[in-house]
Amino acid sequence: MADDAEKTEEPSSKKLEDAKNEGNVPRSQDTSAFITLVVAVVVVYFATSFLTSRIELLYRYYISFVGVEMTPNTAYLIGLNTLKELVLMVIPIAAVVALSGILASVVQFGFVFTTKPLTPDLKKIDPIKGFGKLFSVKKLIEGVKITAKVSIVFGIAFYFLIQYTHELPTVINFSLQGQIGWLIEKIIMLAAIMLMILFVLAMVDLMIVRLQYFKDLRMSKQEVKDEYKQMEGDPQVKGRIKKLQMEMAQKRMMADIPSADVIITNPTHYAVALRYDKDKENAPRLIAKGVDNMAIKIKEIARKNMIQIVENPPLARELYAKCDLDELIPENFYKAVAEVLAFVYKSKNQ
Repeated sequence: MADDAEKTEEPSSKKLEDAKNEGNVPRSQDTSAFITLVVAVVVVYFATSFLTSRIELLYRYYISFVGVEMTPNTAYLIGLNTLKELVLMVIPIAAVVALSGILASVVQFGFVFTTKPLTPDLKKIDPIKGFGKLFSVKKLIEGVKITAKVSIVFGIAFYFLIQYTHELPTVINFSLQGQIGWLIEKIIMLAAIMLMILFVLAMVDLMIVRLQYFKDLRMSKQEVKDEYKQMEGDPQVKGRIKKLQMEMAQKRMMADIPSADVIITNPTHYAVALRYDKDKENAPRLIAKGVDNMAIKIKEIARKNMIQIVENPPLARELYAKCDLDELIPENFYKAVAEVLAFVYKSKNQ
């Protein structure tokens, strides 16, 4: 109970994703039943002509045996043809209804494919725990809910069914086609009434299931912290990774310095390297920058590669502070940098 009381935080996206991967999703049986029944009614409605013709054909087939001696061979033949007709009528409808069951699950929580629930788990076959779950309060509540829902649905269905029986003395005078039409009409009406009832029950059940699902997945503050640490990694590891990333970035930066056009310095504390490819870019690009020891290394590489070093303390500090690595310089530096590049190109007779 103490653990449940501490679980005050909403489940994180990672916990929801892990639960989904394990097959733990908010599944409403009433919603699935409603969608399946809707599909079944629609299929039966559009298949009315087909079903009527097959039933009429089967009826005429039976009539053809009036006056015929009923032998074992004849009975076998009648049974075989009856089974064939029933299969032709039932299989298409059953296939579509089965697919609607899959659709009902996809509509509720998306497509989920996992073999985790099929993995053998000895805890699931523990007789003591199983006995405890069988007589738990949760199971009792579920049993009461199911009994109440079934009683409501079948009670209302039975009431309308009794009302339909009052029409039977009139229907008996109809032709075979008329009787089949009356029967199908009443079935569809009864299904529509049940659909309305199931829709209300499904919406209520879906809301309860989802509320209970998110409540069961709630996390304690410590679980949230542990998950964050697991996702983000240990601070020491993160620091080590960040250090390695900085070292790699510095190596790439140093490798780009030989392609620079000019190094602008403080002259001792700051150094920035600029490269201007007027055929490909609209402005000079800052390809390296550093302070103190890094600035000294940048200038050393520049001297080795005969790159012009220009002392301009204000410009060097501003470029270092306001221009990120491997970015084109901001527009407000165009004039000052253009003067530096003009000086460099002039000194190189370019």
